[in-house]
Amino acid sequence: MGGTKDPDVAAIIAASPGLVIANREENRREDVEALAAAGLRVVVTDPSTVPGALQMIGELAELLDAGERAARLRRETEAAMTPVNARGPRVLVPIWWKPLMAMGGDCYGSDVVAVAGAVNVLSDRPRYPEITMEEAAALKPDLILLPDEPYAFREAHVREFAVIAPARVIDGKLLWWYGPRMPGAIRSLRTIFADTAG
Repeated sequence: MGGTKDPDVAAIIAASPGLVIANREENRREDVEALAAAGLRVVVTDPSTVPGALQMIGELAELLDAGERAARLRRETEAAMTPVNARGPRVLVPIWWKPLMAMGGDCYGSDVVAVAGAVNVLSDRPRYPEITMEEAAALKPDLILLPDEPYAFREAHVREFAVIAPARVIDGKLLWWYGPRMPGAIRSLRTIFADTAG
């Protein structure tokens, strides 16, 4: 029925779903409003922290009669969130190339980085600020994570950023996909950060 930015609103309405789950960052306001105006029940999600994502999952689980699955995911995620004793690396996370944009604060990815024990060097900025390579260098990150989404960073980009700090391409799902992937994402990022510290 289309993608997040181009859903077939008429087809969705015709399917008469009992619940439509949308996301503020991914879906267009006009599409969400059109679905709601057609009388469909629409829940708009927008978690910006790991605890917020767990709360959202719990609320959706109540609507979908999936309380036990949500409770299990909460337990697994909280177990993965055990506090880290050592200070982790200072991390820069570019999200787009030309113009160069990076992950600021007030977004889920930034909180995952913090929960996994690192410091987002742009946590005091808006969600996704545009920066220059000079500004990136001035931030003095210990590590640069190049997620393969939303921009598809590849190994060729590693050389561009290696003049600033060690850089590595990672699976973007570790930073952006909340839900069942959360415990594994936190553990994977902790391993990456521990390797940097070591």
